[in-house]
Amino acid sequence: MLSAFDRELMRATQAGLPLVPRPYDALAQQLGVDAKQVRARLQGMLHEGLIRRIGAVPNHYRLGYAANGMTVWDVDDDVVDEFGEKIGALDFVSHCYRRPRALPDWPYNLFAMVHGHNRPEVERQALQIHCLLAQACRAHEILFSTRILKKTGLRLPGTSEG
Repeated sequence: MLSAFDRELMRATQAGLPLVPRPYDALAQQLGVDAKQVRARLQGMLHEGLIRRIGAVPNHYRLGYAANGMTVWDVDDDVVDEFGEKIGALDFVSHCYRRPRALPDWPYNLFAMVHGHNRPEVERQALQIHCLLAQACRAHEILFSTRILKKTGLRLPGTSEG
């Protein structure tokens, strides 16, 4: 059960943290509490699973990255976690994760989102991943983004955003 403060804090942050040098201080002032209380409660919410993460969500297009491709890989299950760590550490990969296969139509179990200025750049980056995987890779594809999806989290009722 959410406390009244939890609800206030979630409403205050559901559209993102304030874009100021000290966002927790700004939230604390808005909510009439100490910044330490804001930080502690957000950390508690993370620990309790009420929120999944606190992080930046960049608009890749506005940053000049017009080509985005979800690269999908069929990697041996015995080494997929090891390779996922290596691929996720590449500077052109924004996120990398393991997913279950959906055989017989979908053999892919490793996904890595790649961002580039154009499609050939994304294809070159996918080739780098392919070279890294070498013999562990049985098949792969690049699924290019065709539109921007609105990235939002939970919206509590009772606000203009909710």
